[in-house]
Amino acid sequence: MREVFHEELDGITASLVEMTSLVASAMARATTALLDADLQLAEQVITGDATVDLLRDEIEERAFDVLTRQSPVATDARVIVTTLRIVADLERMGDLALHVAKVARRRYPGKAVPPELTGTLTEMGQVAQRIVAKAGSVVASRDTELASEIEADDDAMDHLHRQLFRVLLEKPWSHGMEAAIDITLCGRYYERYADHAVSVARRVIYLVTGEK
Repeated sequence: MREVFHEELDGITASLVEMTSLVASAMARATTALLDADLQLAEQVITGDATVDLLRDEIEERAFDVLTRQSPVATDARVIVTTLRIVADLERMGDLALHVAKVARRRYPGKAVPPELTGTLTEMGQVAQRIVAKAGSVVASRDTELASEIEADDDAMDHLHRQLFRVLLEKPWSHGMEAAIDITLCGRYYERYADHAVSVARRVIYLVTGEK
């Protein structure tokens, strides 16, 4: 019985890793759509969010089913509860990629990002990819050392976020109010995407050590 139980948990973990890959792909495509005014990519991200939501629902259903049928001991129950929290973080990361894609679509055929901020937004997209890749590896391996590295990546994202605001506030802004709002929103979306990846890492650390 315990062997079956752990096989089910392994299957749920594999689905979490799959979900991580989906939200990583979504943000990569959303970033390209934003920087290149690529309407097709933006639409792919927007329609693809339904797949992320469906996988979330499936993982939650399987986790609750295991919890109901197996009557897990405290340690195993912690795995399931943590899984449910991680899946919520990942679903939110998918939503944030969706929001970036919607900014790109709203400004098409123009570009939402002015030339002087293209480099910063490109870096934010790169940091997002690095963070989510590590988050996926952490979920799969439960590597607490790798989980701790994500905090440093989040610091890099916070630095870039502040850099966006310096450009908006300290230099003459000639791109209008709508562009300023778009940049402000996108900066927040990337910053929150990284925050949720940090949350995933912290939950894995808790899962392994039992310490918050």
